[in-house]
Amino acid sequence: VYSEPDRDAAHVDAVGIAVALGGATPAESYLRGDAIIEAAIETGCDAVHPGYGFLAENAAFAQAVIDAGLIWVGPTPDQIRLLGDKVAAKRAAVEAGVPTTEIVAVAPGAIPDGIAMPALVKAAAGGGGRGMRVVRQPGDLVEAVAAAAREAESAFGDGTVFVEPFIERGRHVEVQVMGDAHGNVVHLHERDCSIQRRNQKIVEEAPSPGIAPAVRALLHEGAVRLARHVGYQNAGTVEFLVGGEGDDATITFLEVNTRLQVEHPVTEAITGLDLVELQLRVAAGEPLPIDQSAVGPPRGHAIEVRLVAEDPASGWLPSTGVLGEFRIGDGARVDTGFRPGDVVSSEYDSLLAKIITVAGERDEAARALARALRTSQVTGIGTNLATLVEICGEPDFLAGDTPTSYLA
Repeated sequence: VYSEPDRDAAHVDAVGIAVALGGATPAESYLRGDAIIEAAIETGCDAVHPGYGFLAENAAFAQAVIDAGLIWVGPTPDQIRLLGDKVAAKRAAVEAGVPTTEIVAVAPGAIPDGIAMPALVKAAAGGGGRGMRVVRQPGDLVEAVAAAAREAESAFGDGTVFVEPFIERGRHVEVQVMGDAHGNVVHLHERDCSIQRRNQKIVEEAPSPGIAPAVRALLHEGAVRLARHVGYQNAGTVEFLVGGEGDDATITFLEVNTRLQVEHPVTEAITGLDLVELQLRVAAGEPLPIDQSAVGPPRGHAIEVRLVAEDPASGWLPSTGVLGEFRIGDGARVDTGFRPGDVVSSEYDSLLAKIITVAGERDEAARALARALRTSQVTGIGTNLATLVEICGEPDFLAGDTPTSYLA
């Protein structure tokens, strides 16, 4: 399916049948669940794969797909609903024995005393950093809760917020899980997504370069326990924040993404598995073709960077226009929906491409990535390419010393 601005997009040319949704904005096109279902039925489709944006975590859309007699490629609507609510997901995680810190339910005008500082105010719904506030002084808590609730209500239609401990120099580590309708669940190792700007991931790698083996095992076991606890089906990601070093690190369960992640290629690179193929097999009712022993240890190290149409030299302002040259250097996997001559509009996400390298050791993967980036040519719009080149050669990055505060 495609919107009006995407009429000549790469994804439209790549398929046998493409259906116009009309409109330019997401609300007029990719968020029109009714039009997507109608297109699927008219063209004789069996299933709907929601990708990883727009309606991917919308339980009502998932239910509408199923009600229309189509197969939904993802977890059940009930699982999306439960795990999409961060408070309900946290309770489920505690019940399942997942390692985590506690959360405190708050609301404007109803804030308990004695909340330890620094604290993080978060929205129960949604993601992407909206409805999130760091509070360092108790006196700032009232305004932070009110502001976060307002922003969450505006962005997600749900102003519910909660408070959890804020880990200053933590790592954002997430575990890829896959479950089927027959009760089988496996983890496919973890990814480290700590290099972020305003809660948007810039660099992702697998496995994580900075957690102790005992902590890694706790994360894997916790993710699988939670998935089993809710009978999870299809692809999902269990996200954690890990604070401190060594075996005594603090583990905070963050949320579950009930969909394929943007950064799934690094997991594919270290497992040799095609995650979308697994999604389709599970959705078709097949049992998982692998068990945990068949997954095995990671096969080397993979690093992904996100090339975005934002200009770091101009305060990271979004950059739009016509792509001139668009060539990524050799030796990397490139996942993109753009070609030279394409228009980069302001209607959709600024992600232009994901660039992934894999090697036996982390430093080899980083060198290969730096080479591919240095020999890339992107003209016509501003991008973060120079920033990515700098990160790949920076001493702390090469040493794996990359907490969530790294980029700042």
